[in-house]
Amino acid sequence: MDKLYEGLDEICEEIVEIRRYLHQNPELSFQEENTAKYIAEYHEKLGHEVKTKVGGNGVVAYLKGDKPGPTVAMRADFDALPIKEETDLPFRSQNEGVMHACGHDGHTATLLGLAKVLNRMKEDVQGTVVFIHQHAEEVIPGGAKSMIEAGCLDGVDVIFGTHLQAQVPVGEVNYRVGPLQASADFFDIKIQGKGGHGAYPHQTKDSIVIGSQLVNNLQQIVSRKVDPLESAVVSIGSFEAINANNVIADTAVLKGTVRTFNEEVRDSIEEEIGKVVQNTCQLSGAEGELNYRRGYPSLVTHKDETEFVAELAKDVPGVDVVAESPQVMGGEDYSYYLQHVKGTFFFTGAESPDAEESYPHHHPKFDIDEKALLVAAKVLGAATLKYMEENK
Repeated sequence: MDKLYEGLDEICEEIVEIRRYLHQNPELSFQEENTAKYIAEYHEKLGHEVKTKVGGNGVVAYLKGDKPGPTVAMRADFDALPIKEETDLPFRSQNEGVMHACGHDGHTATLLGLAKVLNRMKEDVQGTVVFIHQHAEEVIPGGAKSMIEAGCLDGVDVIFGTHLQAQVPVGEVNYRVGPLQASADFFDIKIQGKGGHGAYPHQTKDSIVIGSQLVNNLQQIVSRKVDPLESAVVSIGSFEAINANNVIADTAVLKGTVRTFNEEVRDSIEEEIGKVVQNTCQLSGAEGELNYRRGYPSLVTHKDETEFVAELAKDVPGVDVVAESPQVMGGEDYSYYLQHVKGTFFFTGAESPDAEESYPHHHPKFDIDEKALLVAAKVLGAATLKYMEENK
């Protein structure tokens, strides 16, 4: 592995430069045409076989080693978020209102740098490496599903991926066997009541009062319908009924999300929300309309591959701690890859020990410690080469 580690150390500055370029030029989900072009051209210069427009704006590149062996895939996402950046970084976003606030710029830089080093080591690559550069992770239906349907996993034996975590110290790698991240579903509820004058409430069907009852009733689903040993969340994120002070709302709209790890619990909660909406509205003589949208499934890692990465990470330069991760309620469409091929997904710490304050993902002041890029590349590269060696 020394050749891999030394090669990555040599191009560390280039990896950082790539990350900063991408950070300055972010593009929203499903609009990442320039980013995709940049990625494709980088691989083409290395002489890799490149496929573009894979499932949308996805890019897939192939490196064939000089020796036969398995096919190992790695994935990095590259879309940004509709957030106005509030950092004072010299390479802050030049696209007003769009920001890499989740580390996808770092993911892409990591994979491109690793591609360059592995390309120089073709004689040591025992198989084929597939570099999956995925668009649109942030917005359902996401890019993973369409890229898989377009064939990005064809012939792949195993897949490895990582996510930079800005609130985990640099040098720490977190893993978990089994359900790691929750499924992410979304719903809208429209309550159709009967509006009227605020002085004559008895002549109305107050959609705000009905909506308030609905919020309380929805909270009882997790507390009274879900096994306490199962993890689940039902959250209302928006409640809108805009009127003058003396007007009783005719219509109210609620928006929310559901997070679970268990598919049976997921199905049950969707069914229960439908019952709660209809019964609560019916009780008040109003009408309720539910629009429930399934998002990403729970991300479930495979045992052997997860333990494989966790063990080898202990010997990777720059890794100080390898620890089991708690389950995370955030969603991630990497889950689709693991439904099709074996593999794992781990977290790479990206919080600087010198940082006065680390901001969470999707925050306008979000940033990462760029030393984490090298750590992530070394773990992914080591996993790829060692897996090939052991499964040739």
